[in-house]
Amino acid sequence: MKIKTLSAISLTVIPSLILANFCHPFPSSQTNSTGESSIFNGKLEEGAVIKVLENDTAISKGYFAELIAAFNEAYSDYNITAVDANTDQYVDLANDGPYGYGPDVLYQANDVIMQYAEDQHIYPLPVEELDAYDTTSSAAWKAFEVEKNGTTYTCGVPVNVQTPMLYYRKDLLPSDWQENWDDNNNDIPDMIETWSSLLEFSQERHAENSSQYGYMESLYDSYFSSGFLFSYGAYIFGDDNTDTNDIGFAAGDAEKGAKIIQQLASAMNEESIDDTITTSAYSKLADGTYFATMSTPDVYSTFLDELIKTYENGGKSEEEAKELASENLVMVSLPQLPESGDLTDNSSELIDTKTMGGVNGYAISAYTNYPNASLAFINFATSYENIVKRYEMLGIVPTREDVVKEIGGVTEAVYKNLENDNIVLMPSNSAVSQIWTPTQTFFADITKDVFRSESDKKYKTNEDLKQGLEKVTQQISDAIHTLE
Repeated sequence: MKIKTLSAISLTVIPSLILANFCHPFPSSQTNSTGESSIFNGKLEEGAVIKVLENDTAISKGYFAELIAAFNEAYSDYNITAVDANTDQYVDLANDGPYGYGPDVLYQANDVIMQYAEDQHIYPLPVEELDAYDTTSSAAWKAFEVEKNGTTYTCGVPVNVQTPMLYYRKDLLPSDWQENWDDNNNDIPDMIETWSSLLEFSQERHAENSSQYGYMESLYDSYFSSGFLFSYGAYIFGDDNTDTNDIGFAAGDAEKGAKIIQQLASAMNEESIDDTITTSAYSKLADGTYFATMSTPDVYSTFLDELIKTYENGGKSEEEAKELASENLVMVSLPQLPESGDLTDNSSELIDTKTMGGVNGYAISAYTNYPNASLAFINFATSYENIVKRYEMLGIVPTREDVVKEIGGVTEAVYKNLENDNIVLMPSNSAVSQIWTPTQTFFADITKDVFRSESDKKYKTNEDLKQGLEKVTQQISDAIHTLE
């Protein structure tokens, strides 16, 4: 795809938005006699210096520097400048914002942004007037919506989908895969299509060379492992992730998903119990220790850079290394699961693997002095040209349908998964913060169980796993309602 230049998208006058005293801390001083907000009136604050918080990957790969340079050029006539907020990507707006230390614009996942919305630290936005509004996935917009007194408000602008993906090395496939690893003759390796085949391949690869593995992952990670539970009927909260009295990690046949995790662990080593693989996956996929791993689309460029480096260290020229890495590093949607919940059952019907996911996007701090200039920046950053650029430099899965249609391939498949509810979005409420520790502890424990002696095993049956998930549910409930 030809790289397009970052272009200037002028922000036209934006009609005011009725805020109903929600999502900002000073409603009485910001509304007129009819209750209409005078915040977003389209009058750009000349001389504004907008502090923008971006994620570390966008900064390290140079995308953010290009974006703000292009914006500053486009808005130079207004003497408006965007700068790096120069703070940790996990800034605490709730504590920093009131004292003037927070960013004006922040890029975060929907669960983080909507916690700020819940406590009125960010503004609801007149999103209908943005260039990206009509072309952005309705499911993505929903991730930033909240209802207050019968009115729905949108407090963020979607940029990209975050969800687990399978990364694998095409050049590490067996030379005879077309003869022996393509049972349905569709020219796609079996180990990429089903978890059962990936487990079998992983076992064979490790048996042939004890220093090498097939699929490796930090299975304790709730973000990556919860999807196996969701695939068999589990969920986070009831009533479309809004009812925190209904916690669903043990719902349906969720124990089958827990059993899948244990079966996958059987072809790994004990590094799968903690976060060791999370930090080593880039280098170990690059040097061939791992055939495949799971991660999110936004780190594609990091995997690619590591593989390029490996090829260069092996004597390839820079051009050859880049070409080989681009050809051999493959990111695809997750393989399918057996409906039976047993990876050794080759006769079972196959089901799609659901995943936990989120939507990253931009929001505007309720403490900014430059709301209209901040909105202009978001409009610019989420324009067609700049989302294409973000994809090309970072490998993201955009939420703009027009960009997805141009890119095609796996990006389109992920977009469809979002639209078809195969991606379970993280809840947009503060209670979501209570799910991580109990689930992470459980996933680590059931993974460790694989490496315990038979007499020391704690989860010998699916019923044991079910009871463990019920305890997790109770722990989450206790944590949520203790804080109320």
